[in-house]
Amino acid sequence: MKSFRALFAGQLVAAPLAGGLAVLLASGVQAAPVCTFLQPVGGNGVSTIVSKSVGRGKLIGNTNWNTDFFVTQSYTSYKFFFTANSSDPNAQYPVEGFMKFSDGSNLQVINTLMNPPMGTGKMFGPFAAVPGKQATQMNFKVGASNDPNALGFSYRISVQGCR
Repeated sequence: MKSFRALFAGQLVAAPLAGGLAVLLASGVQAAPVCTFLQPVGGNGVSTIVSKSVGRGKLIGNTNWNTDFFVTQSYTSYKFFFTANSSDPNAQYPVEGFMKFSDGSNLQVINTLMNPPMGTGKMFGPFAAVPGKQATQMNFKVGASNDPNALGFSYRISVQGCR
């Protein structure tokens, strides 16, 4: 039996039993991470999905480009989810994501231009937690662009923390 374990370590193996039945033996298999959606800052406490539209930049006040999500416990990784509710084939939509930490620092984990068809989604990550840093928020920034075609673009976003 020892050589059987050594030969198949870390794999799922079907071992035959009497009567034509088989049992799966697992060795070294880890459980999938358990992920929880994070609550958005300023949200209603019920929905973890934020729907927004890209608006014009303002010299003073909110631009509607940034959305933060609370991190209320320690996680080993984070996933960012983005779905286009509308689209313009001529527009590019900048998408950025940041981890924000208790010491006031941050780490950019997403920096891309997208032109997604309506209804198309994308998951970014998982991004590993930073050792020695306590995450306090995850930030999504969508649409901070000089592209006039990007105005009015609508989207949905959410973030998960995983253990």
